[in-house]
Amino acid sequence: MKKLLIFTILTLVVITTMATKIGASMNQDFTQVSAKHILVSSEKDAQDLKTKIDNNEITFEEAAKKYSSCPSGAQGGDLGYFPRGVMVRPFEEAAFSAELNKVTNPVQTQFGWHLIKVTDRK
Repeated sequence: MKKLLIFTILTLVVITTMATKIGASMNQDFTQVSAKHILVSSEKDAQDLKTKIDNNEITFEEAAKKYSSCPSGAQGGDLGYFPRGVMVRPFEEAAFSAELNKVTNPVQTQFGWHLIKVTDRK
C-alpha cells in the first residue's frame, strides 16, 4: 500500500511538472494551488487532528510529520503546486475551494482521510 502511495505521489509530481511546462510552452495559464495535507485512516483521527490544529495545540506541519501516513508528511505534508486535473476529484475540489491557510474539514478519498491546507494560489 505504501509503495502504491509513493508511486502515485511521484506520478502526480511528474504529471504536474509536465503540465506546467506544456502550459507555459502553449502560453496558457493554469490555475494552481500550493497545498499541504495530512493523510490518516479514519474520519475520527482527521477530525481530532483538525481540532488540535485549530486550538493551536500542534501546528499543521508538526501534525503531518507525526501522524500522516503519506511520505509527504516528512516535509510537513507539502505537496507543492498542482493544477486542476492532477489530484483525485474529492481532494481537488476541497483544495481549489479552500480558504488560504485554513485547514479543511476531513476529506475522504480512496487513500483515506485528508486534512488540506492551501498556502498559495497562482
